[in-house]
Amino acid sequence: MLDWLLPILISAALLLAVAGMLKRISLWRAGQPEKVNLLSGLMAMPRRYLVDLHHVVERDKYMSKTHVATAGGFVLSMVLILAVHLFGIESRWLSYALLGALVLMFVGSFFVWKRRRNPPARLSKGPWMRLPKSLLMFAVSFFIATLPAAGVLPADFGGWVLAVVLAAGIVWGLGELVFGMAWGGPMKHAFAGALHLAFHRRPERFGGGRSTGLKPVDLNAAKLGVEKPTDFKWNQLLGFDACVQCGKCEAMCPAFAAGQPLNPKKLIQDMVVGLAGGSDAKFAGSPYPGKDVGFAVGGPNLSITEGLVNPDTLWSCTTCRACVEECPMMIEHVDAIVDMRRFLTLEKGSTPNKGAEVLENLIATDNPSGFNPGSRMNWAADQNLRVMKDVKEVDVLFWVSDGAFDMRSQRILRAFVKVLKAANVDFAVLGDEERDSGDVARRLGDDATFQSLAKRNIAALSQYKFNRIVTTDPHAFHCLKNEYPDLYPAGQKPAYEVLHHTTFINELVKAELLNLSEFKGGTVTYHDPCYLGRYNGEYDSPRELLKELGIELAEMQRSGFRSRCCGGGGGAPITDIPGERRIADMRMDEVREVGAELVAVGCQQCTAMLEGVVEPRAEVKDIAELVAEALIEEVAPAKSSVSGQGKAAKKQLAEEVS
Repeated sequence: MLDWLLPILISAALLLAVAGMLKRISLWRAGQPEKVNLLSGLMAMPRRYLVDLHHVVERDKYMSKTHVATAGGFVLSMVLILAVHLFGIESRWLSYALLGALVLMFVGSFFVWKRRRNPPARLSKGPWMRLPKSLLMFAVSFFIATLPAAGVLPADFGGWVLAVVLAAGIVWGLGELVFGMAWGGPMKHAFAGALHLAFHRRPERFGGGRSTGLKPVDLNAAKLGVEKPTDFKWNQLLGFDACVQCGKCEAMCPAFAAGQPLNPKKLIQDMVVGLAGGSDAKFAGSPYPGKDVGFAVGGPNLSITEGLVNPDTLWSCTTCRACVEECPMMIEHVDAIVDMRRFLTLEKGSTPNKGAEVLENLIATDNPSGFNPGSRMNWAADQNLRVMKDVKEVDVLFWVSDGAFDMRSQRILRAFVKVLKAANVDFAVLGDEERDSGDVARRLGDDATFQSLAKRNIAALSQYKFNRIVTTDPHAFHCLKNEYPDLYPAGQKPAYEVLHHTTFINELVKAELLNLSEFKGGTVTYHDPCYLGRYNGEYDSPRELLKELGIELAEMQRSGFRSRCCGGGGGAPITDIPGERRIADMRMDEVREVGAELVAVGCQQCTAMLEGVVEPRAEVKDIAELVAEALIEEVAPAKSSVSGQGKAAKKQLAEEVS
């Protein structure tokens, strides 16, 4: 019976799957055009799946091994099922290979079932709870059906009763894993996920690359930002459909942990609701804190923020990229959030709380606080700093950023200047020609103001010659390094390198251009700034620098790429969406857990947020301050370029000083 029934069942499942895939593709293609290379993307997809994606999955060893066994076993099984049961290739070797693949899949499915018996809170339930049973049924049914083809059992073993039972099991398994893959079952992510990797909006992320700069807005477009699902690029819609609802983004989101109305997993699933039309009534995961499930309704051409997603959800995001970094399907949550913010800000003018005031200040005074732009260098009145318009050419341009207007940040700037002078670095500042980098405007969705500020800064930079820009502000560092190049005139590229001050000071120390004493304080921990770490991959230099000071760090549980945000990014302190707790308070609790008396940081915004925690708490200092305090020699005799200096140069300088 199975000899003729199996090919019919397999063929029917495949035909229905193809029909579902075509329907799904039509939903994605309703989005805005985005150029992709179809052939090279498809060719790159296997490696991206097996290497890049698996690197993320492998962080969870249990699920990594489970995924290899289950997914690998299923893919291999399907190929062999087509050969043995659809095309009728009579080969015991193929049949035995199929049995082996099904055993591998069964083992993986067993661990999926074990995981689902007591799932973590971050995992969505609902239809996902039946997936282990479907996987097991697929493996067991086809295993028994293949035994006769392998010669293990006689062809008529069990008669029609067993044939009917196996047919029912096969229909169940095929229905979930093949039919459901295209029509919206728990395995939907397998089809969408593979194509998402092939046509990813940020292909630079693969092969060990990094891509974190926001895409610029065409300010001449008929509509600015994303109002409805079909305003997204088509491959962004594809990316939303790739979500596996594992909730790893949810577990890492600082806003969700603080009780603000944001859950990145729910947000992506709401985008899927908007893509296909309907409501969130069937969502079986954690809701937005303080919001009930079942009331969100959307459609491809309906406004997202008028029924599907509350604007407060979008404004709760700190743009820390913890969700993106953790996502095993490499979905770009932050891009989507900022795209929707752009519509609210640029088209509707509805930036909440102090958002509108800050944007007006940036337009009027070139800084978010509305200070007189002529006072930008008041902090350095006694520093005798050289200005670019006077010297025209230096080795290092020190980008001061808007810490110039904040008394606490000015201490960091002074400390860094002290370090630069001690190392005899040939540097200067832009002075009054420097304007805000535009970071806050861009994260708040005002790309028009960002582009205006960026182009004026680029014009100022283009007047002078220098090898490097160094800044103590990771947000300005990110903009200058990753987002300004998009706005240079056609055919032009920046002729300089952009460095964070911790990276630069670390170079000075390695070149033996600084003489430092050992730190004499208590226990120290280090807080990774999001825009230095997750955005730019700089985790080592700050730690190496602290080690040079004789500091053995007490690392917090969430450190490195999993560091918890301070809550100060993405304009979050400006939009100020209320939650149950402050993100900075949660971070300081983690500092207390390791018994640290001092938090070393590398970001002016992080310093402000962490020092805003009510005492008693640990002391907070920028690494530049710690290095400045540890200096023994402060001034060398003659100015020279940092580039290429090493031990010989330091030895010569030391001899001249002595």
